[in-house]
Amino acid sequence: MTSVKTLTSPSNSAKSVFQHVKYEHLVAGITGGVASTLILHPLDLIKIRFAVNDGRSPAPQYNGLKNAITTIFRQEGVRGLYKGVTPNVWGSGSAWGFYFLFYNSIKTWVQGGNSKTPLGPSMHMLLAAQAGILTLIMTNPVWVVKTRLCLQYSDAKLKTGRCYAGMIDALMTIYKLEGVRGLYRGFIPGMFGVSHGAIQFMAYEEMKTCYNQYRNAPIDAKLGTVEYLGFAATSKLLAASVTYPYQVVRARLQDQYHNYRGSFDCIQQTWRYEGIRGFYKGLLPYLLHVMPNICLVFIIYEKFTNSI
Repeated sequence: MTSVKTLTSPSNSAKSVFQHVKYEHLVAGITGGVASTLILHPLDLIKIRFAVNDGRSPAPQYNGLKNAITTIFRQEGVRGLYKGVTPNVWGSGSAWGFYFLFYNSIKTWVQGGNSKTPLGPSMHMLLAAQAGILTLIMTNPVWVVKTRLCLQYSDAKLKTGRCYAGMIDALMTIYKLEGVRGLYRGFIPGMFGVSHGAIQFMAYEEMKTCYNQYRNAPIDAKLGTVEYLGFAATSKLLAASVTYPYQVVRARLQDQYHNYRGSFDCIQQTWRYEGIRGFYKGLLPYLLHVMPNICLVFIIYEKFTNSI
């Protein structure tokens, strides 16, 4: 059996990693991320509005998912349901693209170029976490802009905050008024969120490996659409149930209508005023959004890379 490389290598190991870069993974991730975002953005917007609603801010109050959709549509039209879609498309496309690129490049390097080399759950989690951190560093400013645009309400009473004309204006205004620190609001809980991707990819890879071993096939054998869908949905549900609270904290830190001193202060206030339920606000629209989202992303990714 080919031995797995350790992650502590000489200084020229970075050059070795780049030898395993396949830009097809970047293209596949971007394609899946963009397609799923364009279809499912309204649910993502509603999830954010639920997440930041602590009952003390001037944000609109919605009585459930259906009421949120009808209220936003009545007050803001179809465009209201697609506020923030541009940075979301850019963010999701680049995030999935970079994630798949980093993850598969590091994974192939660790395997020494032999895709049949088993890695195990802990190594899969470590590789996914590394890919997640690199991706977050590159995309966090886009997520800040997306959150700000999603929280621009039509109600005149809520127009006291900064109004942005679009993605570029938001990026420039936030940088001008808040500096680099403003573009990286929510980065700390986002780092905790790296565990979400780590758990998801670990579960996804392990399910594929175990299933192939069960049918006496190589661990890198291609699967059918139903198997990919089942493993993607199950791994996402597992990761979401464990790590969702960080998304509430991140959204509140990025919201211009809230003013927290930091992640710990946000957690304290959420717990004091809302209890455990506060950390799971927006979970239903989130699950309705991410389950088909992740299935679509992984199907496009797997089919795209299998055809190479």
